[in-house]
Amino acid sequence: MKQGEAFAVFAGIAMLLACLGLFGVSLSTTSRRTKEIGIRKAMGARDGDILTLLLWQFAKPVLWANLLAWPVAWWTMNRWLSGFAYHVDLDPWMFPAAGATALLIALAAVSGQAILVARQKPVRALRYE
Repeated sequence: MKQGEAFAVFAGIAMLLACLGLFGVSLSTTSRRTKEIGIRKAMGARDGDILTLLLWQFAKPVLWANLLAWPVAWWTMNRWLSGFAYHVDLDPWMFPAAGATALLIALAAVSGQAILVARQKPVRALRYE
C-alpha cells in the first residue's frame, strides 16, 4: 500500500513537470509564431481558427506517441501479468482511455497560452515589424 502511494505521488510530480515543460514549449512556440498569427488574423482568421491551429500542433505528437506506445504497452503488460498466479485480462478500452487522458492533459496545459495568443489584436503582433 505504501509503495502504491509513493508511486502515485511520484507519478503526479512527473505529470506536473511534464505539463510545465509543455507550457514552456507552448510559450516558446507562440512567441516565435507571433508575426504569423498576426498576419493570419489580419487576413481574416477567427480566434477559433488560430486556437485550432495551435492546439492541433501540440495534439499531433501526443496522438502519434499513443499510437506507438499502445502495442508496446499491451505486449509488456500482458507478459508481466501472465507471471502472476491470478491472471488479469487487459481490457481494450484502457489504452484509448489513457491516450484520451494524456491528450486532455496536454491540451489543458497549452490551451491557456493558445487562447491568450488567439485573442490578441493583430496590431500588437505586427507593430514592431
